[in-house]
Amino acid sequence: MTSAAPPPPAPPAPGDRTPDGSGEGDSGDWAAGGLVFGGVLMVVYGLFAVLQGIAAIAGDEVYTSFGQYSFEFDLTAWGWIHVIVGVLVVVAGLGLFTGADWARAVSAVVVGLALIANFLWLPYQPFWSIIMIVTGLFVLWSVFNYRSSRPV
Repeated sequence: MTSAAPPPPAPPAPGDRTPDGSGEGDSGDWAAGGLVFGGVLMVVYGLFAVLQGIAAIAGDEVYTSFGQYSFEFDLTAWGWIHVIVGVLVVVAGLGLFTGADWARAVSAVVVGLALIANFLWLPYQPFWSIIMIVTGLFVLWSVFNYRSSRPV
């Protein structure tokens, strides 16, 4: 009697996830680290947005507009928009640390609002707005590409 040994298991295909969450060439590892980093970025961004909003509310002399822009608002209104969006971003960023699905969904919506606010804020702080738009896009990428290793 000859008994053949079972063949060894095939290596996972690139992008496949194993039950322990590992996998070669997997963007999930980047997204998992990116999700934590995105949460940290959201908390820091939210705090900066609150401070930015307070500065806009306190005195209209802090910011100047560069030329004509289609979406002009009073700086006090912009200040309140930044304070409200900043608080929402901080709360959603803290929720990302739990890894809950609701936190990811809320973060995606709040970061989308922050992206719109930063686009409309371009005439007042163009360089900072572009940095925050790119940061928000990274956060969105990490939120949408994260796959939990918890069983469903």
